[in-house]
Amino acid sequence: MSRSLREGALVAVALLLAGAVAGCGDGTGSQGKPSASPAPSGRAAPSGTRPPAPLPSSLTGQKLRWKTCAAPIRAVGRDAKAPGHGWECATLKAPLDYSEPGGRTIGIAMIRNKAEDSRRRIGSLLFNFGGPGGSGVASLPRSAKDFEALSARYDLLSFDPRGVGMSSGVVCRDDKQLEAASRVDATPDDAAEEEAFMADGRDFAAGCQRRSGDMLPHVGTADAARDMDLMRHVLGDRKLHYFGFSYGTELGAVYAHQFPERVGRTVLDAVVDPSADARQQALHQATGFQRALHSYLKDCAKKGAACPAGADPQQGGRRIGELLERLDKNPLPTDSGRQLTQSQALIGIVAPLYSRSTWSYLTQGLQQAINERKGDLLLTMADSYNGRDERGHYATQNHSQRAISCADSKQRPTVAEIKKQLPTFRKASPVFGDFLAWDLAGWCAGWPVAGAWDDPEVNADGAGPILVVGTTGDPATPYEGAARMADELGKGVGVRITYEGEGHGAYTSGSKCVAQTVNAYLLEGKIPQDGTVCA
Repeated sequence: MSRSLREGALVAVALLLAGAVAGCGDGTGSQGKPSASPAPSGRAAPSGTRPPAPLPSSLTGQKLRWKTCAAPIRAVGRDAKAPGHGWECATLKAPLDYSEPGGRTIGIAMIRNKAEDSRRRIGSLLFNFGGPGGSGVASLPRSAKDFEALSARYDLLSFDPRGVGMSSGVVCRDDKQLEAASRVDATPDDAAEEEAFMADGRDFAAGCQRRSGDMLPHVGTADAARDMDLMRHVLGDRKLHYFGFSYGTELGAVYAHQFPERVGRTVLDAVVDPSADARQQALHQATGFQRALHSYLKDCAKKGAACPAGADPQQGGRRIGELLERLDKNPLPTDSGRQLTQSQALIGIVAPLYSRSTWSYLTQGLQQAINERKGDLLLTMADSYNGRDERGHYATQNHSQRAISCADSKQRPTVAEIKKQLPTFRKASPVFGDFLAWDLAGWCAGWPVAGAWDDPEVNADGAGPILVVGTTGDPATPYEGAARMADELGKGVGVRITYEGEGHGAYTSGSKCVAQTVNAYLLEGKIPQDGTVCA
């Protein structure tokens, strides 16, 4: 949903919800020194605006020290565990500021599982699972079974981008402050609630500046892309093979723009619209999540009396709206003693819409909230999405997500500007519109670093073919964005694949057609026909 929920760690969503509810060829060879790209510095300098400078040999000549992985730090989430046999971890040194490459360095945490067939090894396949702010070090081992077909010929590789998790992760608040903030009304109804909402946004930004201020100018997507190219060089790969999901599609496209001649076999799945600014992204998501909710309600209606929203999808949407209206004034109790607020219920409804496989959890949560007047399940799903464990400890993905988003986006809308937009957002989504519109105002309120762009530059003329995979029922990155990405990558670069289905991401949806098409490209270099459709 807008920048705060826009591209949550897609591969992990179903796993997290399941656990929470139940608990309640051309890639090898060496390359010369990579050239550095522009980088930010100072309060007013957006990421990606400083002139490039060559990287010193202390960085380009570094040797990664791979060793058995320990458990990720608690900041990456509730299920952070040591990944087990076969996984190795290392730390890449990268410049804090790419315009001063001989200055201070930071560590970029990496993880890999080496190719099973070393004789037929293609190279490294780098994954980013979205966010922004998602930990690749935690996500890749957790979702590795989805990529077994690729593991024979690729080293499966991921990382915590700068400002995330174990890569100098941004931290803005402690658990007590985050718990208090979770009670702030995210859809204010009067002047007092508006001021409380905006004050919370400004306070969050001030906390980021106090705790992580030196990192904030240097966590943007452009710098993460430069880290990826340094990674490629240090690994000894002539080209970068890449698989990006959700926000990872934007990161991969920015890399392709910066280094088109170094683009290897690249897949972008659950595609961000690169032509949309933050307001347009939020509006697209209002449409996407409303569309996904309607699809869920149609499916639920087939269950008759077992569907808590009723047999009419339109009426079901109104029943959910009425539930949220009641929660605005009268939160529901839970067995934990905490209450399910309107804002938390919205998150609890959004989270299972990311995947058709988790719709059943939404049915259970609505059944409990509407018929039993209890909020345990929806609150559990909201907690899982927000990275809160049963002890009240929060992961820091939301901190990193905001820092990266605000380093990228120039937009800082005022309350007055958001109020003018409310009718448009409500028309797009009677259920989620208000939440998404207001989130735009609070997200980067008081942010101490200027943003880099209205929308990213992704033209990659000169790059090889890049697969752009869109899902017709994707709620978080609506299908229309895939066509725009393919167009903006450039003629002969973007190759469109359509999956006619539901959920955020096609490769992990269970579609054999999508998996076979993508695998043939990554493993054999077979480029599918542009416009291929998988039902």
